[in-house]
Amino acid sequence: MPFSKLGLHPDLTRAAKSLGFIEPTPIQAQAIPLALKGEDLLGCAQTGSGKTAAFAFPILHHLLEHPRPGLRVLILVPTRELAAQVEKMFSDCGRFTPFKTAVVIGGVSYHGQRQSLAQGLVLDEADRMLDMGFLPDIRNILSRLPRQRQTMLFSATLAPEVEHVAAFALHHPHRIEISRPTSVAEGISQVIYPITQTQKTEFLIAWLKATQIHSGLIFCRTKHGADRLATRLNALGFSVGVIHSNRSQPQRTAAMDSFRAGRTKLLVATDIAARGIDVRQISHVINYDLPRHPEDYVHRVGRTARAYGVGDAITLMAPDEQTFLTAIERFTGATFPRAVLPDFPYQAPPMLAPPKPKTLGQIRWKNFRRSFRRSR
Repeated sequence: MPFSKLGLHPDLTRAAKSLGFIEPTPIQAQAIPLALKGEDLLGCAQTGSGKTAAFAFPILHHLLEHPRPGLRVLILVPTRELAAQVEKMFSDCGRFTPFKTAVVIGGVSYHGQRQSLAQGLVLDEADRMLDMGFLPDIRNILSRLPRQRQTMLFSATLAPEVEHVAAFALHHPHRIEISRPTSVAEGISQVIYPITQTQKTEFLIAWLKATQIHSGLIFCRTKHGADRLATRLNALGFSVGVIHSNRSQPQRTAAMDSFRAGRTKLLVATDIAARGIDVRQISHVINYDLPRHPEDYVHRVGRTARAYGVGDAITLMAPDEQTFLTAIERFTGATFPRAVLPDFPYQAPPMLAPPKPKTLGQIRWKNFRRSFRRSR
């Protein structure tokens, strides 16, 4: 079905054509017709599948069909970068409409950001918002909105907490699941490099020198770790930017703009860059540190292979991170191949075989020994 057959306002069909949107993605094809009817939606689709446009087009359609003064739509997202990304999508989709969008974020002056709230509500990347502790704020905002409203909730993963929010925020929502809520995009090649923690930086440098990398996003667990790694890579002549919550908003914006324009080949980041960063040419996502939550792995590696493309996800795993990897493999339902870097001077032999799952008898024996020691 082409975009022209979705029933959108002609100005929006014209915008879709100018953006090169010929046919809707699966999430768009299912969500847009329901959203045009004013239905509440709970949508789950892989990263890079076009979720933002899936709610941007029907929202703009409603605004065109029922014009009224004042602020009409509220969109909640967990990070500043994602807020800027959503604002750009609305500007692009609404390029032939009279509507204006505003971004309200921290880290910059609030002058001109104060607006009145009204009817529409969208929760984008809702699972991350709950993980970051925004649930009380979401409840507070919902209490100030009209009872009669359209509410849509979108994410690449549907954790139990998201289902909880849907229960009180949405009214008889239509559930749309384009892919398994824990799956990784098919175009992503994933590999694990076992390496000791003390050799991670040395290994990454050797791997970068041995690999033709077009554009790489490197994830660290902490802000200080990201700074240390970026400083080391810069000192060796790599073109590197860094982004995390301790950076000022102008610094974060400049780092993203440079990375998106290709002036910077590597971007070292914490998980604030795991959601909503739509840079189409990212060829590699590198997990310098494994995330503590399996959902974050799915979102991290989803920064590559955008729009059903292809990409590589590389993970450096220290022995004490095996628990995190096991949780990720269970969450995604996949066992990732292990690999070594030829001629690298390993301090310890890398473990190339996944650990065997414990039998019920082993688990019972372990529990018995633990309880026996405590009884003594």
